[in-house]
Amino acid sequence: MKRSMTIIVTFFSTLSLIFTPITQACTGITLHSEDGAAIPGRTMEFSFDIQSQISIIPAGTEIETLITEKKYKGFKYKSKYGFVGLNGMKEPVIVDGLNEKGLYFGAHYFTGQAKFSKLTDENASSAINSAELGSWLLANFATVKEVKKVIPKTTVVESYIEAIKGNVPVHYRLIDASGESIVIEYTEDGLSLYDNDINAFTNSPRYSWHMTNLVNYLGLTPVNRPAKEINGKLFAPFGEGTGLVGMPGDYSGPSRFVRAAVFANTAIPSKTAEDGVFHAFHILNAFDIPKGAIRSEEGEEVAMDYTIWTSVADTKNLIYYIKTYDSQRLEKIDLAEALQNISKVTNLPLDSKYQVIDRTPK
Repeated sequence: MKRSMTIIVTFFSTLSLIFTPITQACTGITLHSEDGAAIPGRTMEFSFDIQSQISIIPAGTEIETLITEKKYKGFKYKSKYGFVGLNGMKEPVIVDGLNEKGLYFGAHYFTGQAKFSKLTDENASSAINSAELGSWLLANFATVKEVKKVIPKTTVVESYIEAIKGNVPVHYRLIDASGESIVIEYTEDGLSLYDNDINAFTNSPRYSWHMTNLVNYLGLTPVNRPAKEINGKLFAPFGEGTGLVGMPGDYSGPSRFVRAAVFANTAIPSKTAEDGVFHAFHILNAFDIPKGAIRSEEGEEVAMDYTIWTSVADTKNLIYYIKTYDSQRLEKIDLAEALQNISKVTNLPLDSKYQVIDRTPK
């Protein structure tokens, strides 16, 4: 049975047509459990519901690149590995996902910084669109080491959007089952690959800038500060949490990166991957953005970024977890079991039903 899948940039195009500007505030962390699991998690923010679906793609799926280009024709390949992820606008564009070898991928907005190669007659037959990169990586590679070798040889081209008079601005994070992690960025300086040992990721500016900015917060600690005597008078701190006084609390990319780095690297180690997933969701709750907290005005229009969904991946046991703004109830896909049960691309709706358990004694 021939399997086919169209990877297109309609997702990003539709977002731009609905409202501009859009101020994505996605935050990523990685935890590591004592049983050897790497556990990446992230939030996804937009100013409207992007109608994500859970998309499961089995090995052997035929995928064509540059499918929406009228002037250029891309190439076809078959997925070596099966994978699961979240798409947008019900289009098969994977923005966050996990493959059957434990490789995790996440795309985050990179406004004002991203710059990809231009699509030309010379590179079209081997080029991959920036919106297609996630599916291509999850379909073909098992480890970060493999990706490190191939990315410098890969032509990733821009996705120009007429509505915003510019290109889709994204950068990428990958983590494999061993815990090795990298950041992939395309800027005016070309391709940059960074080892992501700090277990945090957000949006603009560049990853290297965020790492430099962390130096400003070396004094942050989860340990409460002791009382201090000054000129014979004792000054005692007010309550708990004094070790984190000075940690930025706003929703800007630089501030969220600092908080993500602090929380991810001061987390108490979980004994198992399942415990780590539970812990990761609790940490990501600290980055949950309610409607109304972030607003962008464009004339009479007001856009409000909010946390549409949150995902956490267990790269050891190959389980992908999601919760949505509307439901808050955890959903999961056991990837190994799912791939045994399907023979073609399968899309599932996210849970959007808010439920309350009534514990009133009857």
